[in-house]
This record gives sequence, C-alpha cells and structure tokens, in this order.
Amino acid sequence: MSVIEKIFTAENLLYMLKGAGFSLLIAVCALIGGSVLGLLAATLKMSKHKLPKIIANIYVEVIRGTPMMVQLLIMSMVIFANSRNFTMVGALALGINSGAYVSEIIRGGLMAVDPGQMEAGRSLGLNYMTTMVVIIIPQAIRAVLPALGNEFIVLLKDTSLITVIGGKELLYAAQGIMNRTYEPMFPLLGVAATYLVLVMLFSALLAKFERRLAQSDRR
Repeated sequence: MSVIEKIFTAENLLYMLKGAGFSLLIAVCALIGGSVLGLLAATLKMSKHKLPKIIANIYVEVIRGTPMMVQLLIMSMVIFANSRNFTMVGALALGINSGAYVSEIIRGGLMAVDPGQMEAGRSLGLNYMTTMVVIIIPQAIRAVLPALGNEFIVLLKDTSLITVIGGKELLYAAQGIMNRTYEPMFPLLGVAATYLVLVMLFSALLAKFERRLAQSDRR
C-alpha cells in the first residue's frame, strides 16, 4: 500500500472532518463567550464610575498584552489543572482572549452612536444601564457585526493553538493521522487546505452580508 493510500482512507478523512467540526464549534463557542465578555467590558469602560472602568481596563490590557499561547497554558496547567476536558478549556481560553478584542470593537460601535441618543433616553427617565441596553447597544451591534465576523475568522484559525494543550480540533486530528502513518506532509497540507477553504467561505459570506447592510443603509 502506498503512502497516499494509507493516508487518504475513509477513516482518516472522517477523522479530519470531525476535527474540522470541532474547530468550527470551538470558534462559535469562543465568539459567543467573547461577545458577552466584550459587551460587558465595553459597557464598564464607558461607565462614569472609576471602579468598573479600572476592572475593565485591567482585563483588556492583561489579555491583549500577553500571548494567547501563554494564556492557554495557564488555563490548562494552573487554573483548570485537574480538568481533562482540554477542548472546553481551550474554548474558554479563546473566548476570554477574544472578549478583550471584542470589547474594543463594541466600544468603537458604542462611541459611534449619536450622543443625543443617550440624552434622549435619560430625558425619558431611563437610568444609564437601561438606556444602554434598550437604546444604545442595539444600534452599536448593527454597526460592529462585520467586525465580529472578522473576529470569528481569526478565532477559527486560532483554534489550531489548543492542540498544544491536548484539545481536539482539526490539527489534533491531523497529528493522529501522522502518528499512525509516519507521514507529516499530506496531513498538514490537508489541515492548511481545510482552513483555507473555511476562511474563504466565511470571508465570502461576510462580504455578502456587508453588502446587504450597505444596501439597507442606503434605503
């Protein structure tokens, strides 16, 4: 049996397909978690009170100022040292990391909303938080959706990092094939090609979505 026949078996292809599915699931979970954290951090950073601003600023600066690989190792070897669910630990670490970047995306969207909207809400008797949730945030989310789409694409590629802590995703699947076949080239090329196809697909969907938003804004 040739090397190609050993690698491109139905079992190996299914293994790679499952790995790609895990990568997509991890990216989606990380983006959802990161969006929640980012929205919270952005809201706190725009608060008029000092303590919430300080907490949000520390979170953003620490996460953005340290490598994601180090954060993954701290999460897996220190904070969740007794856990064996490395895939979920990796997804959690990616979500926390993403939250710091999403917070700046959302903060930019919040700052782009006309300040008169906040004044209008307060004049109606709404408090700061209610005005943010009911009036300001819905307008900001619409403006930052394309940027969140780009963040998802970045997260999708970054899922390959969690294989370092033993998380199951696309690269982990390729490593399993390499360990069985002792052939690194084709599995790694397959990983690269799969990521490339997924990124191109989501980039095309994102571009179409942005065009739809631009058309609706012109109406």
